Amino acid sequence: MPDETQDFNPLSLDNQLCFPLYAASRELTRHYKPFLDPLGLTYPQYVTMMALWEHDEVKVGELGERVHLDSATLTPLLKRLEARGYVSRRRSTTDERAVIVSLTNEGRDLREKALSVPSCIANCISMDPSEAVQLKALLEKLIGSLA
Repeated sequence: MPDETQDFNPLSLDNQLCFPLYAASRELTRHYKPFLDPLGLTYPQYVTMMALWEHDEVKVGELGERVHLDSATLTPLLKRLEARGYVSRRRSTTDERAVIVSLTNEGRDLREKALSVPSCIANCISMDPSEAVQLKALLEKLIGSLA
């Protein structure tokens, strides 16, 4: 009986965990585009807005941790959201090094327009809801182990 480990190619795309995660992320993000375009949001902006809809008035650093974006990526993103009138940024009164991000009334109103996005995406995914919950839990475990 041949040794199966001899045939294992560690550089085969089919043997990688990272590649299906990468491909799935790209495909899923691509499916968001037609639902986010009418809102004038990119996927990273949408994720940022969701975090702000959960917790308004947050420090930029805390927001970056929440959405897994570094300040070099988050700062220009926030500037674009501010230019659209969805958020405002101001220096903290207790720590001038910290910048606080807050939703504007327009940013709060945008939440109502975005309420249908999760169900639209769920309709695009051919996965049982229990499988989706299990996959999410496994991905969160992976993220935690890598953080």
